Formats: sequence, structure tokens, C-alpha cells
Amino acid sequence: MRYAFFGTPEFAAIVLEQLIGAGFPPALVVCNPDRPVGRKKLITPPPAKQSVLDQDESIREEIEIIQPEKVREMETTLRNGNFDFFVIAAYGKIIPNDILEIPKFGTIGVHPSLLPFHRGSSPIQTTILNGDKETGVTLYMVDALVDHGPVLSEKKLESYDIDSITYPALHDALAKLGANMLIHLIPKIGKEQMTLSPQDESKATFTKKFMTEDGFIDETDLEEALMGNKEKAVIIDRKIRALNPEPGVYTIRKGERTKLLEAELRGSALILKTIQIAGKTPQRV
Repeated sequence: MRYAFFGTPEFAAIVLEQLIGAGFPPALVVCNPDRPVGRKKLITPPPAKQSVLDQDESIREEIEIIQPEKVREMETTLRNGNFDFFVIAAYGKIIPNDILEIPKFGTIGVHPSLLPFHRGSSPIQTTILNGDKETGVTLYMVDALVDHGPVLSEKKLESYDIDSITYPALHDALAKLGANMLIHLIPKIGKEQMTLSPQDESKATFTKKFMTEDGFIDETDLEEALMGNKEKAVIIDRKIRALNPEPGVYTIRKGERTKLLEAELRGSALILKTIQIAGKTPQRV
């Protein structure tokens, strides 16, 4: 089966590496262009591209990489590629429906939530912020609406405590789960074993993109959480676990902007473990 993989950030890179490792390399990887990164603004390939560049030469030579700034720039390549299906895992751009329909068996999306819950751009952060008791990954047929198409496969993430897990840990676990699900699904594509289940629109919820201001913690609320206000302690703990490293969580203490990097709950109180005062290195508390 010949397919194209659309993905840009670390989530996509993890999925892609697992697929290649299992013997299912794509013929084409589509990701965002290289961007300036860090204080020195060094031009850096996105993680999905780097994951291909890191492969052995024999594999790397078999995978074409394109990095269109605009989606329509890749249309000719996709139409001439004779693809059986597409896979989208955190690509970062909206793909028009006529392009989604190019491959013979359609386009499969990898979404890190149990759809129809947490559609949109930030399902992992939202899972932690909400204090959800379960999460997982959904493979679905992508259509013109956001995370809306019929479900191919859905699996809950086992053996992880969402009440204490951080965003990076949950992110990586869900990416690996999604890859494993794809590895089991790909041999069935185009065969009678595939079943589609429509999503229950009455249960759909939507997430938002988190901005810098979403990570602000009022100093009074923080002090109350540290003193044992359980309600505020839980809310702040979830924020610290969900919104680090991006967009980050911070407060203003003694007139200084202070990042809250790591904390934990002990009984009803919040315990700060790592902070970073503006202009200084992170420090253990």
C-alpha cells in the first residue's frame, strides 16, 4: 500500500518513526517548512522531517519530503502520486476536501482523544486541565469538518494516571498508541475487515488554542493553594502539568515574573518543586 504522511511536530515524528520501524514507511512525507528556532534563530527542520533524515540511507532515499507553505502547492504532487491512502497526524494546516479525497481509500486522521470528545487543536492539554479520568486515540476518516468523520478505531490509554501525568508524558504515550493502532489498521485498508462508525454529534466537545494569558496564575490564588486550599491547588496543579512547556505557566511574585515549571499535590496543598524567576535559571524550591 502506497501512502502519504502529513505531520509536522513531535507528535507526528513519534508516529512516523514507529510506522517506519514496523515496516510501513510512507512514500511521501508532507510537513511545514523549516523555521528559525531558538535565540539564535537557526533554520531548523520540523520534527517529522528530522525523523526521516535520521533514518538509515536505504530508508531515507525511499521517502520523498515536501514542505509547502500553502496547501495548494502540493496538489499536483499528490494527484500524480498514485496513493492508496493518506495519514494525517498533527499536520498543522487545513486540507481542502478535494485533496483529502484524492487517494483511493481516503484519508485517515490520528487524533489524541476519544472522539467526539475534545475535537480541535489541544485535546491533550484539555484532558489534563479538565481532570478527565480517561483518554485515548481515535483513528477516523477525515472529512471537511474538524475531527468529524466516521471512526475506524478507538482505543483507551491504559496504565497512565491522568491526575498526575504531565503534558509531555501524555503526549508521547498517545503518539505511540496512535502509531500502534495504525500499524494494526494499515494491513486492513481496502479490505472487508474495515468498519466505520459515525460519531455521536450530541456528545461533541471542542478545544481551543492556548495562549500566554491562559497560563497566568494570580499570586493570591497561588498562595491560597500553597496554604491548603484544595480547589485552587488542584486547578493550578493541572495548569502546570498541562501548559508546560508551551505556552507556560507563570505568576507575579514580589514584583517579578516567575515561571511555575513543576509542582505536585500533597494532601490538599500545592507544593512547588521547580520555578524560574525572569532572567535567571530554573531552581528547585
